[in-house]
Amino acid sequence: MFCRYFCFLSLCLFLPTQRRCSLGHISDLRSGDTTSLPGFENLTMGYNKYLRPYFGGEPVQIAMSLDIASISSISESDMDYTATIYLRQRWTDPRLVFHGNKSFTLDARLVELLWVPDTYIVESKRSFLHDVTVGNRLIRLFSNGTILYALRITTTVACNMDLSKYPMDTQTCRLQLESWGYDENDVIFTWLRGNDSVHGIEKLRLSQYTVERYYTLVSKSQQETGSYPRLILQFELRRNVLYFILETYVPSTLLVMLSWVSFWITLDSVPARTCIGVTTVLSMTTLMIGSRSSLSKTNCFIKAIDVYLGICFSFIFGALVEYAVAHYSSSQKCAAKAPQEGPANELTKEMEEVNITNILNNSITSYKRKISFTSIEISSDNVNCSGLTMKTHEKIKCVLRNKMHRIIGYFTIQNPSNVDHYSKLLFPLFFMLVNVFYWAYYLYF
Repeated sequence: MFCRYFCFLSLCLFLPTQRRCSLGHISDLRSGDTTSLPGFENLTMGYNKYLRPYFGGEPVQIAMSLDIASISSISESDMDYTATIYLRQRWTDPRLVFHGNKSFTLDARLVELLWVPDTYIVESKRSFLHDVTVGNRLIRLFSNGTILYALRITTTVACNMDLSKYPMDTQTCRLQLESWGYDENDVIFTWLRGNDSVHGIEKLRLSQYTVERYYTLVSKSQQETGSYPRLILQFELRRNVLYFILETYVPSTLLVMLSWVSFWITLDSVPARTCIGVTTVLSMTTLMIGSRSSLSKTNCFIKAIDVYLGICFSFIFGALVEYAVAHYSSSQKCAAKAPQEGPANELTKEMEEVNITNILNNSITSYKRKISFTSIEISSDNVNCSGLTMKTHEKIKCVLRNKMHRIIGYFTIQNPSNVDHYSKLLFPLFFMLVNVFYWAYYLYF
Protein backbone atom coordinates (compact mmCIF):
# COMPACT_ATOMS: atom_id res chain seq x y z
CA MET A 1 0.00 0.00 0.00
CA PHE A 2 2.87 2.41 0.83
CA CYS A 3 4.54 1.63 -2.50
CA ARG A 4 1.31 2.34 -4.37
CA TYR A 5 0.92 5.66 -2.58
CA PHE A 6 4.56 6.62 -3.27
CA CYS A 7 4.17 5.92 -6.99
CA PHE A 8 1.02 8.01 -7.06
CA LEU A 9 2.80 11.03 -5.51
CA SER A 10 5.75 10.64 -7.85
CA LEU A 11 3.39 10.70 -10.84
CA CYS A 12 1.83 13.94 -9.61
CA LEU A 13 5.19 15.71 -9.09
CA PHE A 14 6.37 15.06 -12.65
CA LEU A 15 3.15 16.26 -14.30
CA PRO A 16 2.75 19.87 -15.56
CA THR A 17 0.99 22.34 -13.31
CA GLN A 18 -2.34 22.07 -15.09
CA ARG A 19 -2.25 18.30 -14.58
CA ARG A 20 -1.25 18.19 -10.89
CA CYS A 21 -3.00 15.71 -8.52
CA SER A 22 -4.57 15.79 -5.14
CA LEU A 23 -5.29 12.78 -2.89
CA GLY A 24 -8.31 10.94 -4.29
CA HIS A 25 -8.49 13.27 -7.36
CA ILE A 26 -6.29 12.99 -10.40
CA SER A 27 -6.55 14.60 -13.80
CA ASP A 28 -6.55 11.93 -16.50
CA LEU A 29 -3.48 11.45 -18.58
CA ARG A 30 -5.49 11.61 -21.78
CA SER A 31 -7.61 14.53 -22.82
CA GLY A 32 -10.77 12.42 -23.11
CA ASP A 33 -10.54 10.91 -19.62
CA THR A 34 -11.74 13.94 -17.62
CA THR A 35 -15.51 13.96 -17.94
CA SER A 36 -18.18 15.22 -15.62
CA LEU A 37 -21.77 14.31 -14.96
CA PRO A 38 -24.25 16.49 -16.84
CA GLY A 39 -25.67 18.97 -14.35
CA PHE A 40 -22.87 18.23 -11.85
CA GLU A 41 -19.95 19.84 -13.69
CA ASN A 42 -18.75 21.80 -10.67
CA LEU A 43 -19.04 18.74 -8.45
CA THR A 44 -17.32 16.21 -10.68
CA MET A 45 -14.75 18.40 -12.36
CA GLY A 46 -11.53 16.39 -12.39
CA TYR A 47 -13.34 13.25 -11.11
CA ASN A 48 -11.38 10.11 -12.02
CA LYS A 49 -13.55 7.04 -12.42
CA TYR A 50 -10.49 4.79 -12.45
CA LEU A 51 -9.65 5.53 -8.83
CA ARG A 52 -11.77 4.18 -6.02
CA PRO A 53 -13.08 6.43 -3.24
CA TYR A 54 -10.56 7.03 -0.43
CA PHE A 55 -7.78 6.01 -2.82
CA GLY A 56 -4.63 5.42 -0.82
CA GLY A 57 -6.58 5.49 2.43
CA GLU A 58 -9.18 3.39 4.18
CA PRO A 59 -11.10 0.70 2.25
CA VAL A 60 -14.51 1.40 0.73
CA GLN A 61 -17.42 -0.24 2.53
CA ILE A 62 -19.97 -1.65 0.10
CA ALA A 63 -23.32 -2.75 1.53
CA MET A 64 -25.38 -5.14 -0.57
CA SER A 65 -28.94 -6.40 -0.68
CA LEU A 66 -30.66 -8.94 -2.90
CA ASP A 67 -34.12 -9.56 -4.29
CA ILE A 68 -34.62 -13.06 -5.70
CA ALA A 69 -37.14 -12.61 -8.50
CA SER A 70 -37.24 -16.25 -9.58
CA ILE A 71 -35.39 -19.54 -9.69
CA SER A 72 -36.46 -20.85 -13.05
CA SER A 73 -34.75 -24.23 -13.10
CA ILE A 74 -32.75 -26.57 -10.89
CA SER A 75 -30.89 -29.21 -12.87
CA GLU A 76 -29.68 -32.40 -11.18
CA SER A 77 -27.92 -33.57 -14.35
CA ASP A 78 -25.89 -30.36 -14.74
CA MET A 79 -25.81 -29.66 -10.99
CA ASP A 80 -26.73 -26.00 -11.24
CA TYR A 81 -29.63 -23.59 -10.85
CA THR A 82 -30.74 -20.52 -12.80
CA ALA A 83 -31.93 -17.45 -10.91
CA THR A 84 -32.95 -13.89 -11.73
CA ILE A 85 -31.83 -11.44 -9.05
CA TYR A 86 -31.91 -7.73 -8.31
CA LEU A 87 -28.48 -6.82 -6.94
CA ARG A 88 -28.23 -3.51 -5.07
CA GLN A 89 -24.89 -2.04 -3.96
CA ARG A 90 -24.39 1.04 -1.78
CA TRP A 91 -21.17 2.89 -1.04
CA THR A 92 -20.08 6.42 -0.17
CA ASP A 93 -17.85 8.51 -2.42
CA PRO A 94 -16.76 11.75 -0.69
CA ARG A 95 -15.95 13.27 -4.07
CA LEU A 96 -19.67 13.42 -4.88
CA VAL A 97 -20.95 15.19 -1.75
CA PHE A 98 -23.26 18.16 -2.43
CA HIS A 99 -25.41 20.44 -0.30
CA GLY A 100 -29.06 19.71 0.36
CA ASN A 101 -31.17 16.73 1.34
CA LYS A 102 -32.19 15.64 -2.12
CA SER A 103 -31.32 12.53 -4.08
CA PHE A 104 -31.11 12.28 -7.82
CA THR A 105 -31.77 9.29 -10.06
CA LEU A 106 -29.41 9.43 -12.99
CA ASP A 107 -29.63 7.91 -16.43
CA ALA A 108 -28.27 4.38 -16.34
CA ARG A 109 -25.88 5.19 -19.18
CA LEU A 110 -24.04 7.63 -16.91
CA VAL A 111 -22.69 4.71 -14.93
CA GLU A 112 -19.81 4.72 -17.39
CA LEU A 113 -18.68 8.04 -15.87
CA LEU A 114 -18.52 6.77 -12.27
CA TRP A 115 -16.41 4.33 -10.33
CA VAL A 116 -18.36 1.15 -9.54
CA PRO A 117 -17.29 -2.01 -7.66
CA ASP A 118 -15.97 -4.95 -9.67
CA THR A 119 -18.39 -7.44 -8.10
CA TYR A 120 -18.82 -10.82 -9.77
CA ILE A 121 -20.78 -14.01 -9.04
CA VAL A 122 -18.61 -16.90 -7.92
CA GLU A 123 -19.16 -20.28 -9.66
CA SER A 124 -21.35 -18.66 -12.29
CA LYS A 125 -21.52 -20.62 -15.54
CA ARG A 126 -23.54 -18.12 -17.59
CA SER A 127 -24.80 -14.66 -16.70
CA PHE A 128 -26.26 -11.70 -18.53
CA LEU A 129 -27.61 -8.26 -17.73
CA HIS A 130 -31.13 -7.55 -18.98
CA ASP A 131 -31.26 -4.80 -21.58
CA VAL A 132 -34.92 -4.50 -22.65
CA THR A 133 -35.85 -1.83 -23.38
CA VAL A 134 -32.66 -0.31 -22.00
CA GLY A 135 -30.00 -1.75 -19.74
CA ASN A 136 -31.68 -2.67 -16.45
CA ARG A 137 -29.43 -0.58 -14.26
CA LEU A 138 -30.12 2.12 -11.70
CA ILE A 139 -27.85 4.93 -10.44
CA ARG A 140 -29.07 7.10 -7.57
CA LEU A 141 -26.93 9.83 -6.00
CA PHE A 142 -27.52 11.13 -2.47
CA SER A 143 -26.33 14.42 -0.99
CA ASN A 144 -23.91 12.76 1.44
CA GLY A 145 -22.07 11.11 -1.44
CA THR A 146 -23.83 7.74 -1.14
CA ILE A 147 -24.38 5.93 -4.44
CA LEU A 148 -27.02 3.27 -5.02
CA TYR A 149 -26.21 0.99 -7.92
CA ALA A 150 -28.83 -1.65 -8.84
CA LEU A 151 -28.69 -4.37 -11.51
CA ARG A 152 -31.07 -7.02 -12.83
CA ILE A 153 -29.11 -10.17 -13.57
CA THR A 154 -29.97 -13.69 -14.70
CA THR A 155 -27.27 -16.19 -13.80
CA THR A 156 -26.70 -19.94 -13.86
CA VAL A 157 -24.69 -20.96 -10.80
CA ALA A 158 -23.11 -24.32 -10.00
CA CYS A 159 -24.54 -26.22 -7.04
CA ASN A 160 -22.91 -29.45 -5.91
CA MET A 161 -25.66 -31.92 -5.03
CA ASP A 162 -25.67 -35.14 -3.04
CA LEU A 163 -28.25 -37.37 -4.75
CA SER A 164 -27.78 -40.45 -2.56
CA LYS A 165 -31.22 -39.85 -0.98
CA TYR A 166 -32.97 -38.77 -4.19
CA PRO A 167 -35.94 -38.11 -4.24
CA MET A 168 -36.04 -37.63 -0.45
CA ASP A 169 -33.03 -35.33 -0.47
CA THR A 170 -32.36 -31.81 0.75
CA GLN A 171 -29.87 -29.76 -1.26
CA THR A 172 -27.85 -26.76 -0.06
CA CYS A 173 -26.98 -24.20 -2.72
CA ARG A 174 -25.09 -20.92 -2.57
CA LEU A 175 -25.02 -17.55 -4.27
CA GLN A 176 -21.63 -15.96 -3.66
CA LEU A 177 -20.59 -12.37 -4.46
CA GLU A 178 -16.94 -11.41 -4.48
CA SER A 179 -14.66 -8.59 -5.58
CA TRP A 180 -12.61 -9.52 -8.61
CA GLY A 181 -9.64 -7.19 -8.34
CA TYR A 182 -9.87 -5.22 -5.09
CA ASP A 183 -8.68 -7.09 -2.01
CA GLU A 184 -9.75 -6.50 1.58
CA ASN A 185 -7.34 -3.54 1.87
CA ASP A 186 -9.35 -1.67 -0.77
CA VAL A 187 -12.92 -2.94 -0.44
CA ILE A 188 -15.05 -4.36 2.39
CA PHE A 189 -18.30 -6.19 1.57
CA THR A 190 -21.17 -6.25 4.07
CA TRP A 191 -24.82 -7.20 4.02
CA LEU A 192 -27.02 -4.13 4.39
CA ARG A 193 -29.35 -5.64 7.04
CA GLY A 194 -28.09 -9.17 7.69
CA ASN A 195 -30.63 -11.84 6.78
CA ASP A 196 -33.17 -9.11 6.06
CA SER A 197 -30.99 -8.03 3.14
CA VAL A 198 -32.45 -10.88 1.08
CA HIS A 199 -36.07 -10.72 -0.09
CA GLY A 200 -38.28 -12.79 -2.32
CA ILE A 201 -36.75 -16.18 -1.65
CA GLU A 202 -39.37 -17.12 0.92
CA LYS A 203 -42.14 -16.48 -1.65
CA LEU A 204 -40.71 -18.69 -4.37
CA ARG A 205 -42.88 -21.54 -5.68
CA LEU A 206 -40.77 -24.22 -7.32
CA SER A 207 -41.98 -27.31 -9.16
CA GLN A 208 -40.02 -29.91 -7.21
CA TYR A 209 -38.58 -28.04 -4.25
CA THR A 210 -39.57 -26.06 -1.19
CA VAL A 211 -37.20 -23.50 0.33
CA GLU A 212 -36.60 -24.70 3.88
CA ARG A 213 -34.46 -21.84 5.19
CA TYR A 214 -31.78 -19.40 4.13
CA TYR A 215 -29.13 -17.28 5.81
CA THR A 216 -26.38 -14.84 4.89
CA LEU A 217 -22.67 -15.12 5.59
CA VAL A 218 -19.64 -12.84 5.33
CA SER A 219 -16.42 -14.56 4.36
CA LYS A 220 -13.06 -14.07 2.68
CA SER A 221 -11.54 -15.82 -0.30
CA GLN A 222 -7.84 -16.48 0.07
CA GLN A 223 -6.15 -16.39 -3.32
CA GLU A 224 -2.55 -16.25 -4.45
CA THR A 225 -2.95 -12.55 -5.23
CA GLY A 226 -4.49 -11.65 -1.89
CA SER A 227 -7.51 -11.98 0.38
CA TYR A 228 -10.77 -10.88 -1.22
CA PRO A 229 -14.10 -10.09 0.50
CA ARG A 230 -17.02 -12.43 -0.19
CA LEU A 231 -20.71 -12.41 0.65
CA ILE A 232 -22.63 -15.70 0.71
CA LEU A 233 -26.35 -16.40 0.49
CA GLN A 234 -26.94 -20.03 1.46
CA PHE A 235 -30.34 -21.66 1.10
CA GLU A 236 -31.68 -25.18 1.57
CA LEU A 237 -34.07 -26.81 -0.90
CA ARG A 238 -36.18 -29.80 0.15
CA ARG A 239 -37.54 -31.91 -2.69
CA ASN A 240 -41.27 -32.62 -2.79
CA VAL A 241 -41.51 -36.41 -2.70
CA LEU A 242 -45.26 -36.64 -3.42
CA TYR A 243 -44.72 -36.40 -7.17
CA PHE A 244 -42.30 -39.34 -7.13
CA ILE A 245 -44.59 -41.38 -4.89
CA LEU A 246 -47.38 -41.10 -7.44
CA GLU A 247 -45.12 -41.58 -10.46
CA THR A 248 -42.73 -44.32 -9.32
CA TYR A 249 -43.30 -45.72 -5.83
CA VAL A 250 -47.00 -46.55 -6.18
CA PRO A 251 -46.71 -48.23 -9.63
CA SER A 252 -43.72 -50.32 -8.55
CA THR A 253 -45.51 -51.42 -5.37
CA LEU A 254 -48.61 -52.39 -7.36
CA LEU A 255 -46.47 -54.45 -9.74
CA VAL A 256 -45.07 -56.37 -6.78
CA MET A 257 -48.57 -57.05 -5.50
CA LEU A 258 -49.64 -58.14 -8.99
CA SER A 259 -46.87 -60.74 -9.03
CA TRP A 260 -48.38 -62.28 -5.89
CA VAL A 261 -51.61 -63.12 -7.77
CA SER A 262 -49.85 -66.13 -9.28
CA PHE A 263 -49.72 -67.76 -5.83
CA TRP A 264 -53.51 -68.21 -5.97
CA ILE A 265 -53.40 -69.90 -9.39
CA THR A 266 -52.95 -73.66 -9.53
CA LEU A 267 -49.65 -75.17 -10.64
CA ASP A 268 -51.28 -76.74 -13.70
CA SER A 269 -52.12 -73.31 -15.17
CA VAL A 270 -48.72 -72.84 -16.76
CA PRO A 271 -49.65 -70.13 -19.33
CA ALA A 272 -51.44 -67.96 -16.76
CA ARG A 273 -48.70 -68.00 -14.15
CA THR A 274 -45.92 -67.60 -16.71
CA CYS A 275 -47.70 -64.68 -18.33
CA ILE A 276 -48.10 -62.86 -14.99
CA GLY A 277 -44.46 -63.42 -14.04
CA VAL A 278 -42.96 -62.31 -17.36
CA THR A 279 -45.29 -59.31 -17.70
CA THR A 280 -44.50 -57.96 -14.26
CA VAL A 281 -40.75 -58.41 -14.79
CA LEU A 282 -40.84 -56.52 -18.10
CA SER A 283 -43.03 -53.76 -16.67
CA MET A 284 -40.68 -53.32 -13.72
CA THR A 285 -37.70 -53.14 -16.07
CA THR A 286 -39.40 -50.40 -18.09
CA LEU A 287 -40.16 -48.46 -14.91
CA MET A 288 -36.52 -48.67 -13.80
CA ILE A 289 -35.25 -47.43 -17.17
CA GLY A 290 -37.71 -44.52 -17.10
CA SER A 291 -36.61 -43.41 -13.66
CA ARG A 292 -32.95 -43.42 -14.68
CA SER A 293 -33.52 -41.46 -17.88
CA SER A 294 -34.55 -38.34 -15.93
CA LEU A 295 -31.00 -37.97 -14.59
CA SER A 296 -27.72 -37.78 -16.45
CA LYS A 297 -25.77 -40.98 -16.91
CA THR A 298 -22.70 -39.25 -15.53
CA ASN A 299 -24.29 -39.22 -12.07
CA CYS A 300 -23.05 -42.46 -10.56
CA PHE A 301 -24.94 -42.09 -7.30
CA ILE A 302 -26.85 -45.09 -5.97
CA LYS A 303 -30.03 -43.17 -5.26
CA ALA A 304 -32.81 -44.06 -2.85
CA ILE A 305 -35.24 -44.56 -5.70
CA ASP A 306 -32.83 -47.02 -7.35
CA VAL A 307 -32.68 -49.03 -4.12
CA TYR A 308 -36.47 -49.23 -3.91
CA LEU A 309 -36.87 -50.23 -7.55
CA GLY A 310 -34.19 -52.87 -7.05
CA ILE A 311 -36.09 -54.27 -4.07
CA CYS A 312 -39.33 -54.41 -6.06
CA PHE A 313 -37.61 -56.08 -8.99
CA SER A 314 -36.13 -58.70 -6.66
CA PHE A 315 -39.55 -59.59 -5.21
CA ILE A 316 -41.12 -59.80 -8.69
CA PHE A 317 -38.30 -61.98 -9.98
CA GLY A 318 -38.54 -64.11 -6.83
CA ALA A 319 -42.23 -64.74 -7.49
CA LEU A 320 -41.37 -65.97 -11.00
CA VAL A 321 -38.63 -68.26 -9.67
CA GLU A 322 -41.00 -69.56 -7.00
CA TYR A 323 -43.36 -70.89 -9.65
CA ALA A 324 -40.48 -72.52 -11.52
CA VAL A 325 -39.39 -74.35 -8.36
CA ALA A 326 -42.91 -75.43 -7.44
CA HIS A 327 -43.70 -76.65 -10.96
CA TYR A 328 -40.43 -78.59 -11.21
CA SER A 329 -41.02 -80.29 -7.84
CA SER A 330 -44.55 -81.23 -8.87
CA SER A 331 -43.37 -82.77 -12.16
CA GLN A 332 -40.65 -84.74 -10.36
CA LYS A 333 -43.16 -86.14 -7.88
CA CYS A 334 -45.50 -87.20 -10.68
CA ALA A 335 -42.63 -88.92 -12.48
CA ALA A 336 -41.72 -90.86 -9.32
CA LYS A 337 -45.28 -92.13 -8.92
CA ALA A 338 -45.63 -93.24 -12.53
CA PRO A 339 -43.77 -96.62 -12.22
CA GLN A 340 -45.77 -97.53 -9.15
CA GLU A 341 -49.07 -96.99 -10.99
CA GLY A 342 -48.38 -99.58 -13.74
CA PRO A 343 -50.87 -102.34 -14.68
CA ALA A 344 -51.59 -104.95 -12.08
CA ASN A 345 -50.97 -107.77 -14.60
CA GLU A 346 -47.26 -106.93 -14.85
CA LEU A 347 -46.85 -107.13 -11.10
CA THR A 348 -48.63 -110.49 -11.05
CA LYS A 349 -46.36 -111.90 -13.74
CA GLU A 350 -43.26 -110.78 -11.93
CA MET A 351 -44.48 -112.39 -8.72
CA GLU A 352 -45.12 -115.67 -10.51
CA GLU A 353 -41.58 -115.77 -11.88
CA VAL A 354 -40.13 -115.69 -8.40
CA ASN A 355 -39.45 -119.29 -7.42
CA ILE A 356 -38.71 -120.89 -4.13
CA THR A 357 -34.99 -121.11 -4.83
CA ASN A 358 -34.64 -117.36 -5.18
CA ILE A 359 -36.58 -116.81 -2.00
CA LEU A 360 -34.30 -119.17 -0.08
CA ASN A 361 -31.15 -117.59 -1.50
CA ASN A 362 -32.31 -114.14 -0.55
CA SER A 363 -33.21 -115.30 2.93
CA ILE A 364 -29.80 -116.87 3.48
CA THR A 365 -27.98 -113.79 2.21
CA SER A 366 -29.91 -111.44 4.43
CA TYR A 367 -29.35 -113.72 7.42
CA LYS A 368 -25.59 -113.67 6.87
CA ARG A 369 -25.58 -109.89 6.68
CA LYS A 370 -27.44 -109.66 9.97
CA ILE A 371 -24.87 -111.94 11.60
CA SER A 372 -21.88 -109.98 10.21
CA PHE A 373 -23.25 -106.49 11.00
CA THR A 374 -25.19 -106.97 14.17
CA SER A 375 -24.88 -103.36 15.20
CA ILE A 376 -25.82 -101.82 11.80
CA GLU A 377 -29.39 -100.63 11.38
CA ILE A 378 -30.36 -99.91 7.78
CA SER A 379 -33.25 -97.57 7.05
CA SER A 380 -34.53 -95.78 3.99
CA ASP A 381 -32.74 -92.53 4.82
CA ASN A 382 -29.95 -92.99 7.33
CA VAL A 383 -27.60 -95.82 8.30
CA ASN A 384 -26.19 -96.33 11.79
CA CYS A 385 -22.43 -96.40 11.25
CA SER A 386 -21.39 -97.55 14.73
CA GLY A 387 -20.70 -101.15 13.71
CA LEU A 388 -17.69 -102.70 15.39
CA THR A 389 -16.71 -104.87 12.41
CA MET A 390 -16.62 -101.95 9.89
CA LYS A 391 -13.32 -100.52 8.79
CA THR A 392 -12.42 -96.89 9.27
CA HIS A 393 -12.80 -95.83 5.64
CA GLU A 394 -16.15 -97.64 5.47
CA LYS A 395 -17.38 -95.74 8.53
CA ILE A 396 -16.28 -92.40 6.93
CA LYS A 397 -18.13 -93.23 3.73
CA CYS A 398 -21.20 -94.19 5.74
CA VAL A 399 -21.16 -90.92 7.72
CA LEU A 400 -20.76 -88.83 4.54
CA ARG A 401 -23.59 -90.73 2.88
CA ASN A 402 -25.88 -90.03 5.83
CA LYS A 403 -25.05 -86.34 5.77
CA MET A 404 -25.78 -86.12 2.05
CA HIS A 405 -29.14 -87.76 2.67
CA ARG A 406 -29.96 -85.16 5.30
CA ILE A 407 -28.91 -82.22 3.08
CA ILE A 408 -30.94 -83.55 0.18
CA GLY A 409 -33.86 -84.06 2.55
CA TYR A 410 -33.80 -80.42 3.56
CA PHE A 411 -34.17 -79.29 -0.06
CA THR A 412 -36.65 -81.95 -1.03
CA ILE A 413 -40.17 -80.60 -1.33
CA GLN A 414 -42.51 -83.31 -0.17
CA ASN A 415 -45.67 -81.42 -1.14
CA PRO A 416 -45.22 -78.82 -3.95
CA SER A 417 -48.57 -77.20 -3.19
CA ASN A 418 -47.14 -76.02 0.15
CA VAL A 419 -44.72 -73.75 -1.71
CA ASP A 420 -47.56 -71.51 -2.85
CA HIS A 421 -49.15 -71.72 0.56
CA TYR A 422 -46.06 -70.43 2.35
CA SER A 423 -45.33 -67.86 -0.37
CA LYS A 424 -48.73 -66.24 0.18
CA LEU A 425 -47.60 -65.37 3.70
CA LEU A 426 -43.84 -64.89 3.41
CA PHE A 427 -43.66 -62.63 0.35
CA PRO A 428 -46.05 -59.92 1.70
CA LEU A 429 -44.51 -60.16 5.18
CA PHE A 430 -40.94 -59.68 3.96
CA PHE A 431 -41.98 -56.90 1.60
CA MET A 432 -43.67 -54.96 4.41
CA LEU A 433 -40.66 -55.47 6.65
CA VAL A 434 -38.24 -54.19 3.99
CA ASN A 435 -40.46 -51.14 3.41
CA VAL A 436 -40.37 -50.27 7.09
CA PHE A 437 -36.57 -50.33 7.15
CA TYR A 438 -36.33 -48.46 3.84
CA TRP A 439 -38.56 -45.52 4.73
CA ALA A 440 -37.20 -45.27 8.27
CA TYR A 441 -33.62 -45.09 7.00
CA TYR A 442 -34.10 -42.54 4.22
CA LEU A 443 -36.51 -40.29 6.11
CA TYR A 444 -34.90 -40.17 9.54
CA PHE A 445 -31.20 -41.00 9.04
